[in-house]
Amino acid sequence: MHASLSTNPSLEGHYGVLIVGGGQAGLSMSYLLKEKGISHLILEKNVLGHAWRNERWDSFCLVTPNWQCNLPGYRYTGADPYGFMVKDEIVEFMDGYIASFNPPAAEGVAVLKVCRDDDGRFVVETSRGTLTADQVVSAVGGYHLPIMPHAASRMPAHVTQIHSADYLNPQSLPEGEVLVVGTGQSGCQIAEDLHLVGRKVHLCVGDAPRVARCYRGKDVVEWLDHMKYYDLPVDRHPLGTGVREKTNHYVTGRDGGRDIDLRKFALEGMQLYGRFNDIQDGVAQFGDDLKANLDGADATSEKIKDSIDRYIAENGIDAPAEARYVPLWEPPADIAASLDLSRIAVVIWCIGFRTDFSWIREDIFDDRGYPGHERGVTAVPGLYFLGLPWQYTWGSGRFSGVARDAQHLLEHIEARHAALMRQAA
Repeated sequence: MHASLSTNPSLEGHYGVLIVGGGQAGLSMSYLLKEKGISHLILEKNVLGHAWRNERWDSFCLVTPNWQCNLPGYRYTGADPYGFMVKDEIVEFMDGYIASFNPPAAEGVAVLKVCRDDDGRFVVETSRGTLTADQVVSAVGGYHLPIMPHAASRMPAHVTQIHSADYLNPQSLPEGEVLVVGTGQSGCQIAEDLHLVGRKVHLCVGDAPRVARCYRGKDVVEWLDHMKYYDLPVDRHPLGTGVREKTNHYVTGRDGGRDIDLRKFALEGMQLYGRFNDIQDGVAQFGDDLKANLDGADATSEKIKDSIDRYIAENGIDAPAEARYVPLWEPPADIAASLDLSRIAVVIWCIGFRTDFSWIREDIFDDRGYPGHERGVTAVPGLYFLGLPWQYTWGSGRFSGVARDAQHLLEHIEARHAALMRQAA
């Protein structure tokens, strides 16, 4: 077992580094700091790896291949590198990482406030006492507060409403028809989960893009890896930092991996609508953009295939030819623009999360609460972020890229640590 301090009645003392959050980001940072002998402690509100254990539905699986799971000092070594770990396997992977280096951690500790004292040291108030530190790493990611729309307050009383963060499985829901709002990865995968067991699903389709699972003999992720897409830093991305606001492409690793084709679901009986707009008098109202959103998602997938074609041609790679996608279904001209919610038993809101860094009392956040940083390094000496989506590259918040970001922060942490040691000598 890891060196949890969860049985201690209170916390006190001074550390070189305090890490807030015990997911893959916080654990990666701890591994590197432990290697360097820098005193540190992980403060985790729940248990290490909590999000993977308790904030994923039962059929959840990775959408990126297992070979991309590469944390500092630890990588996937199982028998299925081109497969996709399911929830229990991800938890096992995390437990293996924890056991491999026994990180110093205090579980069941909520961080309430981080600020600096007059000497520039960080004062960290927690639910179990106050600590001080020379440096602090926020490793809590960027998905904190589930978003529920204002319209949810106008939902008829008989309808059960949950956020995607609280979905477990079809059996946990009341019987009846289900309205799923949102077509990012969570929305599409939850809609599929319900659809596969025969639940009647109504799905509001937004403008999220999609990507093919495989193309021309390889998983598309493998092609993009060869093309160095995952090395592209955010400041060189065509959208710049705006890419951080974009919804992830929908695809699945379920049953060995496959496309998610909403048109196929429609042929099989799933009812598709345009973007969710509002609820009035017990009726959900939708936009007239279903066709545009389906076409846009397909166009993104085909554009990615275009880039793969160019890469294959430019590098003389022998890869099998593959016919392009042909839409299986088109929305009828009279597609419904509303839905009487008397038919609906459950609504699942899959519309994302907001950040909440209100516990960090430093003037580094924009008007949307996003921290100003350069590859996780802020303007406040000794304050860092790790594990944010697109913090530096596509993989920054994932198993595939957090190690690179943690290594970058380590260089800054080491330099500051050495400077402080010289001052104290």
